[in-house]
Amino acid sequence: MNYKFLLSIIAAVGFTSSMYAQANLLNAKAPEEIGVKTEAQLALDNDKPLEYGYVDDRDILFSKMTWEKVVLDERVNFPLYFPVDTNNIGKERRSLYHTLISAVKDGRIKNVYNDSYFTEKRSMKELKDITTKTDTLDIGYDQLNADGYVDPEYVRTRNIEAFDISAYLIKGLWYFDKRHGELKYRVLGIAPAAPDINFIDSEDEANKVPNALFWVFFPEARQALHEGKAFNNKNSAMPLTFDHLLNSRRFNGYMYKEENVYGDREVKEYIADNALMQLLESDRIKDKIRNFEQDMWAY
Repeated sequence: MNYKFLLSIIAAVGFTSSMYAQANLLNAKAPEEIGVKTEAQLALDNDKPLEYGYVDDRDILFSKMTWEKVVLDERVNFPLYFPVDTNNIGKERRSLYHTLISAVKDGRIKNVYNDSYFTEKRSMKELKDITTKTDTLDIGYDQLNADGYVDPEYVRTRNIEAFDISAYLIKGLWYFDKRHGELKYRVLGIAPAAPDINFIDSEDEANKVPNALFWVFFPEARQALHEGKAFNNKNSAMPLTFDHLLNSRRFNGYMYKEENVYGDREVKEYIADNALMQLLESDRIKDKIRNFEQDMWAY
């Protein structure tokens, strides 16, 4: 009886895995059929992000808004960064930046914002201005002075690509749900950060400081992030969606700001020119939030 139960579990897991692997991979008769789902598969998928449960304001006993910087040099954050070169890889694998910027351009993410408070929207023209740089070569200027026009071959366009993104800024709310008796976290916003497009190829370290390109209200972007898949190093048949990866906090970041009486000032504003003390302050903020939950059960 136990063997039958075990076999049923294995069969169920195998069926579930096949739904998350490349669709039609083993049944395709031509490369074009890989990843193309049949109408029956699409009807059975019901592939939507897991809905958030309703949280009444009266159920929030404690809350703290925090901003984190997720540096992509760290190995645990690699699923957010790679792949950066998509020339020799399948179209189903893209980086988080590519997923975000494609969804914005396609209209699946309708709004992007200038700041993390989502007060001012950024237009598509503004987005293009901060992600694209156009330079004219010296020979192009010579042609302009002589002939009054510039051939397109003398104009160079530089776009911010996935490999230029060095960090992500994430805004979230830690709150204690008294109905469930536990500390929870909810992502509210995310922003890709890269150097200024005008100095992006500069060798000066001062010009390589990453700045937020745009902010996205996370609940509005969940469907697009759910459609984007991050690489699962432990099981290729079960890729993680970016929505799942971020909601489950499968990343490492340090808190560079918390809401405070000083107008939500950043850590670097009151601890300047000391990276070690800034990291310790980030840990102190984390411990302060975590200790609230621990103190709830201290007798």
